[in-house]
Amino acid sequence: MRVLRVAQKVYPDVTGGGPYHVHAMSRDQAAAGHDVMVLTVDAGGDRPHVEERDGYTVVRYPASAEPLGNAVSAGVAQFLRRAGEYDVIHAHSHLYFSTNLAALAGRLSGTPLAVTNHGLYSQTAPKWVFDGYLRTVGRWTFDSADAVFCYTDEDRDRLRELGVSAPVAVVANGIDTDRFAPDGPADDRVAGDPAIVFVGRLVEGKRPGDALAALERLRERAPDAGLTVCGEGPLRDELERSARERSLEGAVRFLGHVSYEAMPAVYRGADALLLPSEAEGLPRTVLEAMATDVPVVTSALDQLTDVVAGGGETVQVGDVDGFADALAAVTADPGAYAPREVVEGGYDWETTVERTTERLERIAGER
Repeated sequence: MRVLRVAQKVYPDVTGGGPYHVHAMSRDQAAAGHDVMVLTVDAGGDRPHVEERDGYTVVRYPASAEPLGNAVSAGVAQFLRRAGEYDVIHAHSHLYFSTNLAALAGRLSGTPLAVTNHGLYSQTAPKWVFDGYLRTVGRWTFDSADAVFCYTDEDRDRLRELGVSAPVAVVANGIDTDRFAPDGPADDRVAGDPAIVFVGRLVEGKRPGDALAALERLRERAPDAGLTVCGEGPLRDELERSARERSLEGAVRFLGHVSYEAMPAVYRGADALLLPSEAEGLPRTVLEAMATDVPVVTSALDQLTDVVAGGGETVQVGDVDGFADALAAVTADPGAYAPREVVEGGYDWETTVERTTERLERIAGER
């Protein structure tokens, strides 16, 4: 099967769960004998226009413009005129112009199209903007697809509420449970007792400021508690200043970007993962921490509550006191939770690749 994978971002050009998903899916489908091409927007860093790696090909084009921070590339649009040469187009995230272009290319060429929904809302733009988008261009993009992949039943139901009528396949976002396991070395940079980690981009939608505030409240009952922040983003300077103002300099460590290869050791050094986001899909960070047998505390988002159940606690978005209480609970009695069992019960990466590939082969065959 010839797969044209259209992704605004791909690992290691860009870090994060979505870009890594694109890379790992391409790598493993190529290893299974499929011909995979990843079409992406150049993220800089002096990477070549065309690159062969891990069995698949990456083609990068520079951004022509970036309205609202969403890059659009004339080169990507031009390449998509060749969509008919492929058996299937697989686009990642409806939030990007590249996916809108892939939907148009699918319609014009007759090439089957699949779209993976990595999360309905952007973490860098107001919700009301995307409410309008999802009921217009976003819905059109989804309905151009022969298959839409969602991570959870809740995300599927939300698409239906928006009026999306395309076929939806619910395929969990699995992770490598051999790599992310409790046995192995721990990263000694993870600070505190208990040691809390925040992993994600430092942007408004992730609400990293709530993580600092929750730590401050937690330290009222656990004075040695610490927070290790893994990730980069526009809020870093503000967060470092806030930590100083709260007299938390010695309790908070900013590690910046931590490579995928180093993350298992980070989780092993932690007593809990904190993710207070206001919008998510099904974050790999939550599954990775749970696979490492680390309890998690997340926002009570519809698509997360069932996943986290048994492996941690969920709290309403913005409830700082609630996050502090939940962190105190999961770190005081970790034996009351079984996070790794939850992940082993249905979130392994091999199954994700297998089910995704089967669906792509089906829609390619139907045409």
